Amino acid sequence: MTLADKFTAARLVIAPVFFVIYLFINVQWTAPVLWVLFIGSELTDMVDGIIARKRGEVSGFGKLFDPFADTLTQITYFFCFVLDGILPPLLFLAVLYREFSILFIRNLMARKGIAMGARIGGKIKTITYVLAGALALMASSVVRLGIDGDIYRGLTIAAIAVFAVSVLIAIISFFDYLLIYIKVGNRE
Repeated sequence: MTLADKFTAARLVIAPVFFVIYLFINVQWTAPVLWVLFIGSELTDMVDGIIARKRGEVSGFGKLFDPFADTLTQITYFFCFVLDGILPPLLFLAVLYREFSILFIRNLMARKGIAMGARIGGKIKTITYVLAGALALMASSVVRLGIDGDIYRGLTIAAIAVFAVSVLIAIISFFDYLLIYIKVGNRE
């Protein structure tokens, strides 16, 4: 496992820790801990790519492992926010369908010896996912810290709006991946 892959693997540890703390320990001190986990996860996502390129460790495995870790982490966050009533389940379901469909397309491409890396639409989608997640975590933190309910409502509305935009971008980017598969992956 390369150094970049180790940073990617860190997200596979952070995600379940975030889940357990978020859902089972609802006290004030968990708000900053959740932020450390959230930010740490996003930083490892940035750092793994930088390290892979700088050290020449870009690999077919990494091109599949990184988006897998991203998906697992993002689904974990969003699932927590849906269970908490911050994000709508219908939009979360759209995210699940999109993400599993992309993983399926990546597997089909991998069977043909093609490691499909991230596309620009997928990168934009990730940025909006992070923004939606950060807003939802802000809303959750407000509750955990016992701050005014109006702030919570405003943050929740903002989180839902950004989440809705991210779902739209995710669906559009799905069709980009699908077109690439049709053009490249369908060749025998």
